[in-house]
Amino acid sequence: MATITPQLVKELRERTGAGMMDCKKALEATGGDIEEAIQWLRKKGLSQAAKLAERTAKEGLVGAYIHGGGRIGVLVEISCETDFVARTEDFQELVKDVAMHIAASNPRFIRREDVPEEVLRQEQEIQLARVREEGKPEHVAQRIVEGRMAKFFEEVCLLEQPFVKDPQKTVAERVQETSAKLGEKIEVRRFARFEVGR
Repeated sequence: MATITPQLVKELRERTGAGMMDCKKALEATGGDIEEAIQWLRKKGLSQAAKLAERTAKEGLVGAYIHGGGRIGVLVEISCETDFVARTEDFQELVKDVAMHIAASNPRFIRREDVPEEVLRQEQEIQLARVREEGKPEHVAQRIVEGRMAKFFEEVCLLEQPFVKDPQKTVAERVQETSAKLGEKIEVRRFARFEVGR
């Protein structure tokens, strides 16, 4: 069982908005696994982020980022629930951070649910062919493909990519932290990335 450190409790609190004691209990109940602890809190109805996810975000900002002497440009729309939150420094910093991340990491989709079925099927076929080419036994091939598909989602889906300013967290976690801090639902709605010559 993992040691429940104050840093772990703090991280869970930032990601969920739940109380300190609830976060500690969740981590104790799940052996220190932060992802399982988030689910534990959600099941108990203690995660503020879970409650926020059900609300509607119709306000927000469109942010722009130009990089590399004008060679790369990004527009991103991030929504929140109120114009008051949209005007806060924390929200504006999040919009800038996400726009900069998109410029640097070139995601193709926002979340894995946005990946078209055809693209998924094609990638699975490629990975299966690679596994067979490597001579892996058929009974482990599917597990290897699943692992490689998870890596594929991490590469092409914005919310699953390691955040450029802090690779220890994903872009989704960066958004959730701001959501929990500001007490509103926040979501990345859409983005466009332009690069000269591409």
